[in-house]
Amino acid sequence: MKKLECIIRQNKLEEVKTALQELGLTGMTVTEVRGIGRQQGHTEFYRGSEYKVEFVPKIKIEMVVGDEIYTQAVEAVTRSAKTGKFG
Repeated sequence: MKKLECIIRQNKLEEVKTALQELGLTGMTVTEVRGIGRQQGHTEFYRGSEYKVEFVPKIKIEMVVGDEIYTQAVEAVTRSAKTGKFG
C-alpha cells in the first residue's frame, strides 16, 4: 500500500475524481489548501484598491492505493490534471 498525495487546480477536481473512479478507486480525502510556487501569485482589485494574492487556492487529494495499481493511479492523475501551464 502507498499513500498518494496530489495538489491540483480547483477546476480539475472532477476530472481527476472521474479518472480515479474509472480505475476502481473511490475512497479519497479532499482538502482546500493554499500555496505559492512558480506562479508567484497574482494582482487583483477590490473596491478600487490593488492587492497581491500570493497564496493561490488549490485542492489536495489524499488516498491510499494498492501497490499493483499505484502507477496507473499516478498516470491517471497526471493525465487528467495537466493543463500545460504553471500551477
